[in-house]
Amino acid sequence: MTASDAGTAPWTGRLTGGSGVSVLVATAIVVADMIGVGVFTSLGFQVKDIPSGFSILALWTVGGIVALCGVFSYSELGAMFPRSSGEYNFLGRAYHPAFGFLAGWVSATVGFAAPVALAAMAFGEYAKSVIPDLPPIPLAIGVVWLVSIVQLTGVRHSSTFQLISTILKVVLIVAFLIAGFVIGTPQPISFAPHAGDLAHIVSAPFAIGLVFVMYSFSGWNAATYIIGEMNTPQQSLPRALLTGTLIVLVLYVALNAVFLYATPISALAGQLDVASVAGSAIFGSLGGRIVGAMICVGLISSISAMMWIGPRVMMTMGEDIPALRVFSKRSVSGAPAYAILFQLAVANLLLFTRSFEAVLDFIQFALLFCSFFTVAGVIKLRITDPDLPRPYRAWGYPFTPLIFLLVTAFMMYYLLTERPVQSLSGMLVMLAGLLIYAVFRRRPVAAANSHNRE
Repeated sequence: MTASDAGTAPWTGRLTGGSGVSVLVATAIVVADMIGVGVFTSLGFQVKDIPSGFSILALWTVGGIVALCGVFSYSELGAMFPRSSGEYNFLGRAYHPAFGFLAGWVSATVGFAAPVALAAMAFGEYAKSVIPDLPPIPLAIGVVWLVSIVQLTGVRHSSTFQLISTILKVVLIVAFLIAGFVIGTPQPISFAPHAGDLAHIVSAPFAIGLVFVMYSFSGWNAATYIIGEMNTPQQSLPRALLTGTLIVLVLYVALNAVFLYATPISALAGQLDVASVAGSAIFGSLGGRIVGAMICVGLISSISAMMWIGPRVMMTMGEDIPALRVFSKRSVSGAPAYAILFQLAVANLLLFTRSFEAVLDFIQFALLFCSFFTVAGVIKLRITDPDLPRPYRAWGYPFTPLIFLLVTAFMMYYLLTERPVQSLSGMLVMLAGLLIYAVFRRRPVAAANSHNRE
């Protein structure tokens, strides 16, 4: 397939149906998709090897800067090719439609369904910490169904739900931050740089910690999956990605600062649920329930964002590939109903079988692989197609793309060495997508030949 035979919607075309998505809503999607449970669970393992307030905050700041480097590159590609579906669109344009299909195949099948299932399961577990008698699995399934029903009502209602749930999420986090600094008991920790901090920053634990920090920042590209539904995407997309990522960067640094400010490092070290530990230190015996409720509300907005953007990949693939055409169909309200129901079914299957954690393990490498080559595509297109219209040009080029590529390459190397079986399994999933692409692309030709013989 070439760009000229991309199907009913051209590569640079807008998708129709429903109200346009504003910059504010697109920013909310970015914020909601980024802030999951990662920031509430990472610090305990970081302070074991990096017992320095300044170095910990530097770690999270570096992670945010790397994410911003990715934002600049994705914004350039999104402004050039304003079509929903993220890497499926970008890799198809920068390299070959088959490469785009590999990314789309992973995203459309389990790339979003597995994180949805994980977030829903976390919702069930945190809800149980608030009200102990609540059953986690039915709660997890219920919240995914609830959010999916909202998405099926169309873009206008989805926008309202996403905006309200994300604003509530941010307000609760800010309230927690204020409470932590105002009523928390200050600990003997300094956030000013000291002589030993440079040694921490250039250490192996800092580099490994950055891998997990980057996972917490994943989702900074969320708005690229709905470009076709945005108002004035060439201007709106860069603003949404940049604003959303900056908001999350500030919140992440502030959250880690309040954890360290109000909780002894000895109580945090080695703990997975650092937010509950900090909540107990700040609010006493009710701390765990307060933090659990805050995270539950936040996870609803995260699930909503992923149930919105994930089906857009399958929808766009359905526009290009006749065998998947059913997924491109939209309801009267403009929602890609079949694509949403497909992702809902996969997420439910993963929840019932409790296999979402295993799926996440083996798709991490594939997702990093796709992000790496997407950003590399900015450099490639600058060289091979310098005259293509670029309504937005990546800030700091070529340094910002190179910084992102360097860190992403290190993350892929880490996964290959630490989880070789899972990483190679992820590559096999992508190769399976290549085989499926070949079959799907051959079918229309075979059908045409059969028709001609008649």
